[in-house]
Amino acid sequence: QVELVESGGGLVQTGGSLRLSCAASGLTFSRYAMSWFHQAPGKEREFVAAISWNGGLTWYADSAKGRFTISRDNAKTSAYLEMNSLKPDDTGVYYCAADPNPAVVSTNFPQYWGQGTQVAVAS
Repeated sequence: QVELVESGGGLVQTGGSLRLSCAASGLTFSRYAMSWFHQAPGKEREFVAAISWNGGLTWYADSAKGRFTISRDNAKTSAYLEMNSLKPDDTGVYYCAADPNPAVVSTNFPQYWGQGTQVAVAS
C-alpha cells in the first residue's frame, strides 16, 4: 500500500520560513517524480513545484519561483519543500504527489496523493 505522509506545516509570521517533508512508502520511490500542491481556503488545489525522479530537473509555479525550493532524498524516500519569504497568500493545505511520469506529476492527476499538511501565515 502506497503512502505519502506530509509533515512540517504550522503557523509562521509573514516573511518566515518552513520546510515541508513528504515521506513515501510502498513504492519504488526513485522511479517517481514528486510534486507539491497548495490549496488555499475556498480555492482549488494548485501546482507549486515538481522534481524529476533523480532530482536533476525541477520546475515551479510562478508564485513559487525564487522563494520555494523542492528537493528529494531517494535514500530516505522523501521529498521536501523549503518555503521562504512566506506571505499570507501561502496559507492553506500543502499536498505532495507522486507519479512515474514527470509530465503528469504537475497536473491534477498524479497517481498518488498525500493527506496534506496545514500552513498558516500570519500577517
